[in-house]
Amino acid sequence: MKALVFQGPGQTSWQDVPDPDLKDAADAVIRVDAVTICGTDLHIIKGDVPEVTPGTVLGHEAVGEVVEVGSEVRTVRPGDRVLVSCIAACGRCVFCRENRYGQCRGGGGWVLGHLIDGTQAEYVRVPFADLSVHPLPGAVTSEDAVLLADIFPTGYEVGVLKGRVRPGDTVVVVGAGPIGLATIATAQLYSPGRIIAVDLAESRLQAARDMGADATVDADEGPEALVEDLTEGLGADVVVEAVGVPETFEQCTRMVRPGGHVANVGVHGRPAALHLEELWIKDVTITTGLVDTHSTPMLLRMMAAGRLPAASAMVTHRFELGQMEEAYDVFARATDTGALKVVLGGPRHDEVSVPALLRA
Repeated sequence: MKALVFQGPGQTSWQDVPDPDLKDAADAVIRVDAVTICGTDLHIIKGDVPEVTPGTVLGHEAVGEVVEVGSEVRTVRPGDRVLVSCIAACGRCVFCRENRYGQCRGGGGWVLGHLIDGTQAEYVRVPFADLSVHPLPGAVTSEDAVLLADIFPTGYEVGVLKGRVRPGDTVVVVGAGPIGLATIATAQLYSPGRIIAVDLAESRLQAARDMGADATVDADEGPEALVEDLTEGLGADVVVEAVGVPETFEQCTRMVRPGGHVANVGVHGRPAALHLEELWIKDVTITTGLVDTHSTPMLLRMMAAGRLPAASAMVTHRFELGQMEEAYDVFARATDTGALKVVLGGPRHDEVSVPALLRA
């Protein structure tokens, strides 16, 4: 099959690789019908995630059809249309029992496109399929569903839930990329008083307004002053960092009110200063986290019922699966191309080889 392979910092190739095999009785092999690119993939290519070794197939988000399952898989079967979660969960370790699937110690967590081959391929092997793939309702399109593999659960769990958004709150989201937009969309489930989006690109600020932000401000035009003005000098109840650079994290800590919450969602490749000389007295809570995807079934139900904004509204560019390198170029140059989320779909791959022992 064809797949996008990481070859080392700054290098990838769309190339032939072996079809995936079932390696464990809890595995499933999925034919990929729709896949997307995440900002984390760009961090990997930059060299910010050294755990990813050359030769790894990238990607951790997909929608597809089940081709084969191991003997222990009970929740899906060949022919099922499914969402592949960005997080795998063994279901047995101490963290999985706490719904902290992102911290799984039983072989799960963020493994796809990180520690094992990922989804930016014609086929993918998914471990712990019973908890790591989700059957899709017919009412949910592939374009909508693929954005529930990562960005919507991430925005909701790491931004909204960890930030403890409550009715009436002033919520500031710094970074109006896909994760920031998903945070804006899901924060509205808790009826905040206002949502303020901060970004450098006017196209993303417009997307934030379309997604429900009440106010937007260019990052170079005084967001701290705007927040101070709108809150009568108090500061925001919740500030979500959705960029992943030191400057925006430090800006978030300056905009939060005493007793407020800063929820860091961005993936950081460089150290950021924590100004405890200013924060120690302010009773501020700062949270970090990798998504656990415990909310994915709930978000799927809400999407099927029309209770979430159409995730596909974020999709600005569409490609065939074989155009992976072109899609990466467009996504990486978002400032120039206006890309928010790109979705790729490709022709079916007719056969996949699996070990005879696990066919039965």
